Amino acid sequence: MKKKLITIIAATAIAATAAGCAEIPGSQTSSTGGTSQTSGETSLSGTLSMNGSTSMEKVIKAVNGAFSAKYPDVQVNLNLTGSGTGLQEAAEGKCDIGNSSRELKNSEAENLEATVIGLDGIAIVVNTANTIDDISLDDLAKIYAGEVNNWSQLGGNDKAIVVIGREDGSGTRDGFESIVMGDKEANYAQELESTGSVINAVSTTEGAIGYASLANVDESVKALKVDGVEATEENIKSGCYKVQRPFICAVKKGNDNELVKAYLEFILSEEGQALVLAQGAVPVK
Repeated sequence: MKKKLITIIAATAIAATAAGCAEIPGSQTSSTGGTSQTSGETSLSGTLSMNGSTSMEKVIKAVNGAFSAKYPDVQVNLNLTGSGTGLQEAAEGKCDIGNSSRELKNSEAENLEATVIGLDGIAIVVNTANTIDDISLDDLAKIYAGEVNNWSQLGGNDKAIVVIGREDGSGTRDGFESIVMGDKEANYAQELESTGSVINAVSTTEGAIGYASLANVDESVKALKVDGVEATEENIKSGCYKVQRPFICAVKKGNDNELVKAYLEFILSEEGQALVLAQGAVPVK
């Protein structure tokens, strides 16, 4: 069932053009906000809180900066404690928006509404000294399951493979494992708590392999092709690059907060989607 994630992503992205936004009367929320009419225009004020995916950090910070510039009386507070925590806090009303780099689980969808704001390739990264440039999904699964443990088994240098990934609850880990692992169980040498930590560990460990949001990959590591396909905007949007997932903003069902509504409208606007693209993710509009 997990292997169907890519199809689900594509369908969700097409449908995600509106934000379900709003707060149940009497429910607890961390936001305050209101609107006022000035010269025929609506101005916003108050505080908007969000928590979630570290993979979405660059995208969300860029959007938040532009949103704050447009609405200077709105304060946007952002925490980055992972997709699972962000979604849980949104469902509990502890934050207004939970940012997640994976689809909602069925149990989460009972209380949350998700808006897909972009697509992201999960890049497979190795140390720059690695001579391998391409890897199959099957071999990738074998590496993470511990069935292949030396790069020489794949035509590379005689170097032990150091398997690096994210911590349990990470949206990136969930997306990677659901697409790549199938019935195999991942066996990690290191489980790290942020995208930046994975990239740093791979860049400083010659035999290492890891996965990270394409938007955060830099020249300190080498991104591998997967089944001969490079992780590019075009290949992600077309579905040719298989290791990909959605970036979503999730809101507690029944939340009608005006700041939440304005934020989701902004991130799906032409300006917002241009910011998504500029930070290395693939826009959905």
